[in-house]
Amino acid sequence: MPRSALATVFMRSAASATAEAVSQLLPGEGFAVLEITAGWAWGYSLHDHYVGYVETVHLGEFVVPTHRISAREALVFADASIKAPMVATLPVGSRVSGTVEGTFLKTDFGHIHVRHVMPIDELAADPVAVAELCLGMPYLWGGRGGDGIDCSGLVQLALAAAGHSAPRDTDMQRRDIGIELADNEPLRRGDIVSFPGHVGLMVDAERLIHANAHWMSVVIEPLADVAARLQPNHDRPILSRRRLTA
Repeated sequence: MPRSALATVFMRSAASATAEAVSQLLPGEGFAVLEITAGWAWGYSLHDHYVGYVETVHLGEFVVPTHRISAREALVFADASIKAPMVATLPVGSRVSGTVEGTFLKTDFGHIHVRHVMPIDELAADPVAVAELCLGMPYLWGGRGGDGIDCSGLVQLALAAAGHSAPRDTDMQRRDIGIELADNEPLRRGDIVSFPGHVGLMVDAERLIHANAHWMSVVIEPLADVAARLQPNHDRPILSRRRLTA
């Protein structure tokens, strides 16, 4: 029974608001409900089949999206005017259904300027540019862009916008994304670098963009600095370097 997230909502490890967050559904993303007990739905997210519990109050009828939010944050207006009252905000990657009327996308819950959305089948040209939209976003365990984001959530979100599916967790991303690079292969923009329990995207040959608990933010910094911080506790701070395939 597929449902759509009505708002940004955490998927949790157990049917409790105090249980650890395992991931996050963005508005409009689908969730397959397998069982409902005491206000909690157990199931999996449709985009990556990640399993968890979601409060049923945050789920609605499944809606086939026509557009996705392409800005870091999109404003939702009560009417098709930038002077109309703002009724909501939607984070990058959210999915919506509506029709374009002039310079606004009209949805059932408000109007979104067309500069903040892309047709659902239109892909971003550069996943790193999508990740860069999140610069300064707070680090949030389990987050995928609603209020905050974690390292694998940033990579998953950026790659998805460019049409590359990616699993949710760092170990699966290290194993399943792209192809492994030879040790002597120079890094380039878009390469995925994995560390113990961590992952990021190369901005260029030397700098990494990543959501991290050291800075508690999404930042760009030299890859060498990240490896040096990990070196005291890990014999092998960089576990893999991978490149997307066409």
